[in-house]
Amino acid sequence: MALSGQIIDNPVSGERITFIKTAADTGGERLEFELELAADGRVPGAHVHPEQEERFHVLEGTMTFRLGLRKIVAEAGETVVVPAGRVHKFTNGGDGVARARVEVVPALDMEDLLTTTTELALEGRVWRSGMPKPLHLALFVSRFRREVRAPFPPAWMVRALLSPLAALARARGHHARYAMA
Repeated sequence: MALSGQIIDNPVSGERITFIKTAADTGGERLEFELELAADGRVPGAHVHPEQEERFHVLEGTMTFRLGLRKIVAEAGETVVVPAGRVHKFTNGGDGVARARVEVVPALDMEDLLTTTTELALEGRVWRSGMPKPLHLALFVSRFRREVRAPFPPAWMVRALLSPLAALARARGHHARYAMA
């Protein structure tokens, strides 16, 4: 569980997150954090939040978003809203640091997802893209199914394909990290 004021640094994705209001602070209504992206910072890949809306209020620099088929370049002072269920990804769109205040509604377990991805990166359990390696990906997809999913193939197919890897990951003792809080 993250705490207000807590800072996490993901060295692989170039993301620095400062939690402003956590699920505990808002009764689960929303999560608010400041996102700082290094010059080469980016989210690991295109994804969907099935039940959550994200709002990015750009504070400094430029961020480039892919929202469905649209490319959006947002500068300081602009806001990009990503409705629940929409495929999206984002990167730092400039040469310097980009900062945004991000709101996720409802919070669900997004703060745990963010801290887990950072811990995996620090432990070397992700690819250069920032995506968890297969055994952890299998457990991650199951644990955070309400917060994130791949845009394709369909979620049921991903679960079926990753099921044998999830069983192996549990046998190797990786499952404790993914237990519900």
